[in-house]
Amino acid sequence: MKTIFEAKKVWWLLGLLSAAPATILASEWSGYLTAEIRAFERSPLDGEQKGGASAAAIFESEFYQEWNDGDQALEFTPYFRIDSHDEERDLIDIRELSYLHVHEDWEFRVGISKVFWGVAESQHLVDTINQTDLVANPDGEDKLGQPMAQAVYVSRYGDFSAFVLPYFRERTFPGREGRLRSIPWVDTDNPIYESSDEDAHVDFAFRWFNVIGDFDIGLHYFRGTSRDPGFIPEGDSSGRAVLRPYYQQMDQVGLDLQYTKEGWLWKLEALGRETSTDRYSAMVGGFEYTIYGLFGSSMDLGLLTEVHLDSRGLAAPTPFNRDVFAGGRLTWNDDADTSLIAGAFYDPDSGSTLGRVEWERRLKNSYKLEIEAQKLTNIDPRDLFFSLRRDSFLQIAISRYY
Repeated sequence: MKTIFEAKKVWWLLGLLSAAPATILASEWSGYLTAEIRAFERSPLDGEQKGGASAAAIFESEFYQEWNDGDQALEFTPYFRIDSHDEERDLIDIRELSYLHVHEDWEFRVGISKVFWGVAESQHLVDTINQTDLVANPDGEDKLGQPMAQAVYVSRYGDFSAFVLPYFRERTFPGREGRLRSIPWVDTDNPIYESSDEDAHVDFAFRWFNVIGDFDIGLHYFRGTSRDPGFIPEGDSSGRAVLRPYYQQMDQVGLDLQYTKEGWLWKLEALGRETSTDRYSAMVGGFEYTIYGLFGSSMDLGLLTEVHLDSRGLAAPTPFNRDVFAGGRLTWNDDADTSLIAGAFYDPDSGSTLGRVEWERRLKNSYKLEIEAQKLTNIDPRDLFFSLRRDSFLQIAISRYY
């Protein structure tokens, strides 16, 4: 089972709990327990992968307590996951374990935390601080907790943030027997680092964010270990082909920009990145237009279109190097918070298409039903999705909240 990282590297974080006031430790918790079933349309491509439907159980608990009129706060979010088919999906993680102190125009946070950057719907290109928990969901939305010290200065000229990131989290990948994986599979037990400090390399980041009229603007600079690994093909101890993740050092500048006008949201994320072997730029941009009160009802419909570009073209280690995303978001605005989002990525060069549908609805007060489907069609052999061409799936999850 994967764990967050060696206990000796986080003893000081756990000390936050022992030093907390007794009234905090007695506070109530909230969270959820999820039962998930994932069924695939076809048998696996690789004979080492397990066929049939897989099941998973997920537990996440959330704790938050503030005191001194909100100037101090403690947040703790443990996360557990176990899977019936793939041991690489088994995970014990701490999504949050942080202490916040506010003093006048300053905010200081230390511990394990999650930070989100970005405005786009189909890909969060500039969301750099936290590592992706890829086996949680192939859409890349789930993130691992990141050890950090953060300082934010809030002024009329915007929010100025500085981050010190003393420990690197490796990306999770499906295991040899799991689905939705590359062929060859990624050997997460033997990563390679450009830095001799490996996962102990200290990274730094700075960000400025401000709202100016109808514009939300974020600019950042990051220096440290890339969260996006390259891959080096090798053979394992049994002679089987594997891919070893390779984490380079990088310098990155990025922009996230959103313009809001009536029912329109215009969005742009762009970055420039330099490593010892490459220098490139990438962007995702487009719009979302919302039709309120669809056909005189209480429902709202958002229409989404975004374009993905990467200066490396077909050499980019990402499937979104020159793709178009189109979709919609339907919100019922009912007591059950029913919503549906559907869309597809289309590569105009190859014709490869990835479609995804997500529907959710609350059942009574404590339960939620989520249905997700992913369909891959006409996948070109040059596409990075080619190893997944038999992995279209339907997933059903029921969560109990408390």
